[in-house]
Amino acid sequence: MADNTPRTEPFDLADERAPTVIADHVDIVYRVNGTSSGRGSATAALNRILRRKQSEKAAGTRLVHAVKNVSFIAYKGEAIGLIGTNGSGKSTLLKAVAGLLPVERGRIYTDGQPSLLGVNAALMGDLTGERNVYLGGLAMGMSKEQIRERYQQIVEFSGINDKGDFISLPMRTYSSGMGSRLRFSIAAAKDHDVLLIDEALATGDALFRKRSADRIREMREHAGTVFLVSHSNSSIRETCERVLWLERGELRMDGPTEEVMDAYEEFSGDLKAKKKPAPKKPAAKPAPNPSATV
Repeated sequence: MADNTPRTEPFDLADERAPTVIADHVDIVYRVNGTSSGRGSATAALNRILRRKQSEKAAGTRLVHAVKNVSFIAYKGEAIGLIGTNGSGKSTLLKAVAGLLPVERGRIYTDGQPSLLGVNAALMGDLTGERNVYLGGLAMGMSKEQIRERYQQIVEFSGINDKGDFISLPMRTYSSGMGSRLRFSIAAAKDHDVLLIDEALATGDALFRKRSADRIREMREHAGTVFLVSHSNSSIRETCERVLWLERGELRMDGPTEEVMDAYEEFSGDLKAKKKPAPKKPAAKPAPNPSATV
């Protein structure tokens, strides 16, 4: 059962399920370099390179503590949602699990190869959707033969050809939603040990979101683990049975989806209420003058 109290022992050592990701008291820190003069110039950039071995204080480095002392275990077959307000550390934690960001303190252990799917992942805008399907498949470790076998399935799943032959057009002609759907469709063509999805299900219509949720369930049945970062509460509820709630870099709650989502929605509703200005009272109408004549 989830709770908000600090844990001295974050792991259930009696759980016999196979773990795929273990985060053990993880801290992630960003270093933001600043300079008192010449910001943005080539000279200033060269000076920063030459000073990189100096102390952080001397170089004017500011530390941003993005994730603080986070611990959890993910198991095979789980779909886990990551929620939190903007800047809470969700995407940062996802990148660290994928091995794209270093951990300042603590450890992250993974069983198998994590694959990160982000809506901001770069695709080759000047290449057609077809070429990007092949490039994306190869980048995930699929063979050309495997891509050819699944090519039509990828295109149909994405739905980008529903209103024309967009797969033969350059990716730069796609809307952001079309690009996101194609990215997810490429990633979903392969069964992953650990699939990390950043906001991809927030795009597209209800039919695509349902297809995506169904595909994630299939991947879980093949003993994979799925992490989903999303601001769409409905996507989290449709897809995940467990949720990690991060707030200001700290793990505030970890538990069943409905329990955590109810607490988060109450919290975020309180935040909105605090930020919402008080409604202006309508100006009082003057009282009627009984002595006035018609």
